[in-house]
Amino acid sequence: MSIALHGVGLAHADGTRALDGIDLRLARGERVAIIGPSGAGKTSLLRLLASSLAPSSGQLELLGSDPWRLGNSARQRLRARIGLIHQSPPLPPRQRVITAVLAGRLGQWPLAKGLLNLLHPVDAAGAQAALARLDIADKLFQRCDQLSGGQLQRVGIARVLYQAPQLILADEPVSAMDPVLAGHTLAVLNQEAASRGITLLASLHAVDLALAHFPRVIGLRDGRIVFDLPPAAIEPAALEALYANEQLQPLPASLPVQPLVVQIPRC
Repeated sequence: MSIALHGVGLAHADGTRALDGIDLRLARGERVAIIGPSGAGKTSLLRLLASSLAPSSGQLELLGSDPWRLGNSARQRLRARIGLIHQSPPLPPRQRVITAVLAGRLGQWPLAKGLLNLLHPVDAAGAQAALARLDIADKLFQRCDQLSGGQLQRVGIARVLYQAPQLILADEPVSAMDPVLAGHTLAVLNQEAASRGITLLASLHAVDLALAHFPRVIGLRDGRIVFDLPPAAIEPAALEALYANEQLQPLPASLPVQPLVVQIPRC
């Protein structure tokens, strides 16, 4: 079993409950999308699975271990087996793309090799191959502050591809890309997971991408799992209920509607 959560809850310091009673099992090699409205708990769940946050209640098993029963060194080794893709990759602006990609294996390399890599890239061919899969091999020696948002996201994904982890957690990995590029990028991630038999869990705002690229989709709302189904079994009514916003009240029928008047100045 790659991931197992039993009654997991997560409360923030201010008392807000981000997750409540989560029961979830992912076998090795499963590819799963998480969808749901903003504030549903998607990012909190991924941070918990990345062992960045400790659960407030329940039991968590991650790649065969409870990360919070391990010592600090063992937990760091566990984290090196997990590839985390951020919506906004934390890449230093002046860092070169090649250095950013090769940083994916810093947790696996001896300290001396990691320090050497900062001075002279130790595997330019490997970094370029990862970038080529995402159609940005030509950006190998550019600085990160010279890239667009979508290019930065692809650099972050290339770093995880180069890392070759046992578990990939992706938090809105294609939010800055156009639909065609987003679809291609998700296909690359799914191909990586399928070819290596590793688990992929991605949170997505774009429901159509989740349904098109993942064989299992989890709907999350208010920190709870609403449904856990294959795409073909998800009815439109289930999606409407998932995204229903109870805080938005309909306008009174008697409310007058003022026409929009745009004044164009004379030249």
